[in-house]
Amino acid sequence: MMKSFRQFITEVYDKELSTATRQPGEGGRVRTSRKKTDSEIRRVKAVGGGKTAPVQSYKDRKDIGTQKPRSQREQQPTQTRGSAALSPREAQRKAAIERRAAKSGAKTKTATELLATKTKKTVDPKYKPQKASGMTQSEREAVTKKGEKKLRDLRLQATGKTKESELKYPITKKEIARRRKASK
Repeated sequence: MMKSFRQFITEVYDKELSTATRQPGEGGRVRTSRKKTDSEIRRVKAVGGGKTAPVQSYKDRKDIGTQKPRSQREQQPTQTRGSAALSPREAQRKAAIERRAAKSGAKTKTATELLATKTKKTVDPKYKPQKASGMTQSEREAVTKKGEKKLRDLRLQATGKTKESELKYPITKKEIARRRKASK
């Protein structure tokens, strides 16, 4: 049996998926939350003793529920319109005219107009991120202090002096702070 167009549409049309009836996500989000489960979380934090654990709570972004302006969503042109067609001599002349105009106080681009033009960010191909030690900040500071004290003791022993303040160059952060305070 042949269905009419209206019957076909009522059977195919799913109200759950339509944009008119779709509910926004919690917290004023534009779409539903795509929060990862504990097994999917890849970020970790140091828990001490050289061990790491997954971060439990992701903080919500501050811009939830607001639409980004077009200048932030799309790549903005890096040069003025039609500048690619200029010959090097014409481009030089145009730049000189713009410099003179700016010097004489003519209106130039505002800060927001300058910021709207995106620049290409490059990362050194040899860059490798530092491996996480698994130590908490207090543990890292304790290791640093221990090393500073050992170095201080070795220098004192080598020079035959008894106090770090007698040395020409300070070693520990405590001595550096003391000398900075004394010089003010």
